[in-house]
Amino acid sequence: MQDGSASPLSPEAPSSPAATEVSVDVRGPDADIVSTHVLVPEEQVQKLRELARRTRIHQSEYLREAVDDLLGKYGRGTPKEEGQS
Repeated sequence: MQDGSASPLSPEAPSSPAATEVSVDVRGPDADIVSTHVLVPEEQVQKLRELARRTRIHQSEYLREAVDDLLGKYGRGTPKEEGQS
């Protein structure tokens, strides 16, 4: 999902070696999505950037998926998952 805005993780934007701000695309008027700032090793940023370029899936989608996976792993699934049977 490409929203046309340059993310600090995108190839067009300059990146610092240790800090990357993740911007998110808004999915709709009811979406409770916020922007957050995380420190990510440069090697991971480069790999994520290449994966997103190759698959044409926005980096923020991969990051949200990773957070969902971690929350599920530690027993704190997303509200969408907890409400499903």
